Amino acid sequence: MKNNPLNLKGRIRDLQHFGEEGGVVPGIDLAVTSTFLDPQDMEKTFLGQKEGCYLYSRHSNPTVNMFSEKMAALENTEAALGVASGMAAISSVIEQIMPDEGGEIISSLTVYGGTYALFKNIYPRQGIKTNFVDITDLAAVEKAITPTTKIIYTETMSNPLLKLSPLVELSKLAKKHNLKLIVDNTFAPCLVTPADLGADVVIHSCTKFISGSSDMIAGAICGTRAFISSLIDVNTGVVMLKGPIMDSRSAHELYMRLDHLPIRVQAHSKSAFTLASNLEKNGIKVIYPGLKSHPQYSDYQKILNSEFGAGGMVAVEMESAEQAMQLAQALQNIKFGLYAVSLGFSRTLMTVPAVTTSSEISESDQKLMNLKKGLLRLSIGYVGQDDVMLERFMTAYNAITQAHQTSMSGWSYDI
Repeated sequence: MKNNPLNLKGRIRDLQHFGEEGGVVPGIDLAVTSTFLDPQDMEKTFLGQKEGCYLYSRHSNPTVNMFSEKMAALENTEAALGVASGMAAISSVIEQIMPDEGGEIISSLTVYGGTYALFKNIYPRQGIKTNFVDITDLAAVEKAITPTTKIIYTETMSNPLLKLSPLVELSKLAKKHNLKLIVDNTFAPCLVTPADLGADVVIHSCTKFISGSSDMIAGAICGTRAFISSLIDVNTGVVMLKGPIMDSRSAHELYMRLDHLPIRVQAHSKSAFTLASNLEKNGIKVIYPGLKSHPQYSDYQKILNSEFGAGGMVAVEMESAEQAMQLAQALQNIKFGLYAVSLGFSRTLMTVPAVTTSSEISESDQKLMNLKKGLLRLSIGYVGQDDVMLERFMTAYNAITQAHQTSMSGWSYDI
């Protein structure tokens, strides 16, 4: 697994599947059920005595398996499994690891709002308690560990504050206490390889950068072969029994897009760095892991797969949510980007997390994680010219800030 001598591009390149007639593109297997030439083989499959058989698409599908193999190559894990969404990936992993009587999760406080809501509002009904902590405070993480703790959960690059998790140190802590380290790598495909840094399971919302087109919902789970197999066990597998499996059509689309994911990530990074560095030169408060002003810049450099840059996510600090939304609207009006949730699209997407994608997080916890109301999250696309996009941003920003200085009534700007 982690001693694979090929780099990321090499692992993806050397994974090749052919069509049934030898075509360079594999076909889509749409069948939901498969024939067993020997009826006894079906019995053995249900008993868990025979592996590698296609039984039913909720259990396994050839096209989904091909996509899963390519995801495993991307994340340098033994195996992977495509599922219906990023949230399906998170919930399936948690529930597969947790014992029947429940247990505890230690989670980074700074996580996607949907993850926070799942952990805080849904899992207590199932006897699962979550302790939210500052994941960079290793002493606090260790202090939160109890006899019923089973999981440490974090994001490689936090949503939306772009804060780095100390994955190597968290892995050591997890192993010391016999816990599983689960890492959401949605923000950082290609940029960071969590399995190489000690993560036990790596998950993705493939809806984002892996898709790249904002046209499908999908997720993936990457880990050991034994763990992935456990998810589709006919008697105890959460994915098999709850059914959040990936559709074969989506799997085929994503399989094809993974070949150019590295190129797209480089393009996102280039445009994001150009914008962020120039905004900083103009005195704008900006958060970007590729800038030396980022408090964890040197830590990022140690774990980044440097040829891919520092990613496409940028955050800009405005004085209030209202001002951030005014800026977003002005930017949308002059075709800098689109005010929409999600990320990883070829075009820039913008949102104000405190009142949108992180609104599930309580006011008190937003303050603890230092999520300011005026934070504008930007998923920088690569369509267009960087200098033109910079000029458009500055035009909108100057108009909004000047209007704010002359009138506290809000929406009086002219661009």
